[in-house]
Parts: sequence; structure tokens; C-alpha cells
Amino acid sequence: MNPSPLRIGLFGIGLDAYWPQFAGLKERLEGYVAQVAARLARPGVEVVNVGLVDNPDRAHAAGRELRRADVDVIFLHVTTYALSSTVLPVVLRARVPVIVLNLTPSAAIDYAAFNALGDRTRMTGEWLAYCAACPVPEIANVFQRASVRFHQVTGVLDEDPACWREIDAWVEAARVAAAMQGNRLGLMGHYYSGMLDIQSDVTLQCATFGTHVEHLEVDELSALRRDVLAADVQARMSEFREKFDVQGDCGADDLLEAARTSVALDRLVAQHRLGSLAYYYKGTGVAENETTVASIILGCSLLTARGVPVAGEYEVKNVQAMKIMDLFGAGGSFTEYYAMDFKDDVVLMGHDGPGHIAIAEGRTKVRPLKVYHGKVGRGVSVEMAVKHGPVTLLSVIEQPGGKLALLCAEADSVPGPILEIGNTNSRYRFACGAREFVNRWNSHGPAHHCAVGVGHISAKIEKLGALLGLETIRVT
Repeated sequence: MNPSPLRIGLFGIGLDAYWPQFAGLKERLEGYVAQVAARLARPGVEVVNVGLVDNPDRAHAAGRELRRADVDVIFLHVTTYALSSTVLPVVLRARVPVIVLNLTPSAAIDYAAFNALGDRTRMTGEWLAYCAACPVPEIANVFQRASVRFHQVTGVLDEDPACWREIDAWVEAARVAAAMQGNRLGLMGHYYSGMLDIQSDVTLQCATFGTHVEHLEVDELSALRRDVLAADVQARMSEFREKFDVQGDCGADDLLEAARTSVALDRLVAQHRLGSLAYYYKGTGVAENETTVASIILGCSLLTARGVPVAGEYEVKNVQAMKIMDLFGAGGSFTEYYAMDFKDDVVLMGHDGPGHIAIAEGRTKVRPLKVYHGKVGRGVSVEMAVKHGPVTLLSVIEQPGGKLALLCAEADSVPGPILEIGNTNSRYRFACGAREFVNRWNSHGPAHHCAVGVGHISAKIEKLGALLGLETIRVT
């Protein structure tokens, strides 16, 4: 997957009546906007800088420019006082979320130097270069009344790391939102019978995230398996040995079947240009399909590690959460409650089937299983724990009234014994304690699955929710 670059629209504001009155002010403010543009630029981001907007005519023209550029988000750099009538037309025409940057040129005015200027016209011009905060209430008032979604960052243009960390988080959240909109999600098979919690409104997922859904047949994957050459199978076996810690008791035939399916999966993903996949299929009565699904775990784990997260049990909501976590660079492994350890005050969480091996603590083991519990088939599966250290849990939940929300929590993945049963599982410690966390998390009515990724990124998830117009619930 090569997602399109995030397109950031940027403009500064001013009042054209000021320019003939205060020499050099316009050029100075344009320089500030150029500084912001340079700071926003990074790989995978295209900045569309339409410059300083200083009158209604220019506002309408700038709005058209940003709309033609198809920007995903707008950063409004409030450089000095400006009339709200010169701001509103820009964002109304573009109709994307707005981040208001209330940035002063430096931490404080040098009052002694300022008052020593001796020329009140020059002094006023100097003050106007610092009065970014002045029009923000006016702009906020008008945006709110016009139903324009906006968010604020207040700080200093230079030497304000906290301010720029927040701006960077907004850029990252906007990048994830844009990538989700361009994502193609494959759905293969059907829901696990009886799991009412995981059944999802797919139209709502598409409308909220912009996701395209491609419905796939397991028969297509089985057909692709037939065309996999022996040389491709052997090459994938070598990759298994490189990427996994294959245990000695794994059967050769099971590994060969897994390699064949893995190659076929890669071809299926390429043909449909998938960025994520959710699957479940019994295959009962059709031996070829049963073999296909029973041998899918290693290939799905490799795909997940390469940025194409795969969720079992046809868990649509959770593969969306996994994709979000992966786009944030945190991973996003399929997980659920496994057990509670009240002695160590941790919750054991994991899942059978694919794991995100790129965020594993050490090498992921491949173990043979005589049965896949609750599922058809047998074969090889993965056993891993998530890297020790800070982690974030994310669930996409459906609320009463037909609206999605993001549910997240931060924890630590801690060392200790895990269940060596050929599944992913880890030990998570929460600041509020295991007992209280479980009560608080469950109170929001999530499905029993969630995605877990490395690092504490709840603040970024909250920004993503704000850009998408979703409530973000943070369990602490």
C-alpha cells in the first residue's frame, strides 16, 4: 500500500488596511507563515501554503485554491488581528477540519526595547506582529456559529517544544485519518456464529472512516493456492525460519501448507489492493477450503507485520482499530481478555490466530496445535507477548443511536509468565488496577476484542477522534 500524501492547507491572516500604515509588517508576517510551512513539511505530507489572507476577496480565492488542492485539513496561522469575514470564506469552501495556530513570535515582547522605539507608529506595528491572540475569540465565535469544526494550539513560534509536539500530533492524526479514508478493507467469509457483539454496521464504518470494503470469497484464496509453485513455497518456508522461532515439534506438512497459503494470501492482497483484512470461515464439508483457513495464521501474521493488519473472527470494528494503531506506528495486535491475575494485579490479554510480530517481545514462536479451540482445523499457530513497556489499547465501539466512538486506555506490558498455548498473550498493568480497569472498560459496552499497540498514544487517538467527529473515551 502506498497511501496518497496528506495534504495540509495553510494560510495566515491579516488586515490589508495595516500594510500602508506599518512598513514591513506584511513581509514579516509572511515570513512567520513560511516558518510554519517549513515546520509542517515532512515525508508523506504536502503543504499547500496559500499565504496571507487579508481581505474577503482574497479569502474566497484562497478557499477555492484549497478546495482545488483537495486538502485533508487546514492549519490557520493567526499572525495578527484580522476580521472574521476574511477567515470564514476560506474554511467554508474547503470544508475540512481546522487547526487554529495561535502562535506568538517569541515568549514575550522585549518591553524595554519596544518602549525605546520612540515612534508610536513603529511601536504599533511591532505590537501587531505579536497580537495573534487578539482575533482568536472572534474566529472561534464565528466558527462555532457556522458549525466549523476547529481545534486550537496556543504557544510560541520558536523554542516551544511542547507546542510543536502538539502540532506534530495533529499532523500525525490527520495523516492517519487520511490514510483510513484511502484504505481498502477485505472481508472474507462470515461472522463467528453467535458472537453478537462483533457484528457491525459496515455502511457506518465506510461513512465514518471513508473505508472501501471489498467482499472476498475463500474459494478465491483456495484457487490461488493451487497455482503456487514449489519454489515459492520453499522461499516462504525460508522466510518463516527467518521471521519466526519455529519450534522443533512443528510438522513439516503443516508448515508447507502454511507457506502455500501465505504466498496465496500475498497475491490476494495485491490483486485487491487491500490495506487490511478480516476473515472467518469454517470450510466444513469442503476439504480444500478447510485446509486453506486452517493454514492461514502464519501468512496473516506476516501481513500484519507489513502494515496489512488481519483480524480473525470477521471482526470488522477491531480490524479498523488495528489499522489505526498500525498507521500511528504503534502496531495493533488482535487481543481480548484471557485471564486476571489478582496476585500480580495484571490482566492477561491475547488471542488465537494472527499476531503483530513486529511488536513482539523477542522472536515469535510457531507451535503446533492439535485443535484450534472453538474452530475447525489444526496446524501451526503463533505464540508471542507484546514488547515490555508502555502500550495503548484501542477499540472502535458502536454506541446506542448508531454512532461510532473510540475507546482507549494506556497500560504497561510487564514481564512474567504467560500461557504457553500457541496463542498471543501478554500481561498488562493498569494505573487504576486490574479490577477497576476491567469494570471501567466494560462499562462502555465494547466488543470483547480490542487492538493493542506499543507506546502511550491516547493523546493522538483523541486528536484523530476530534478530526473524525467521534467521541473518544479514555479509560484511566
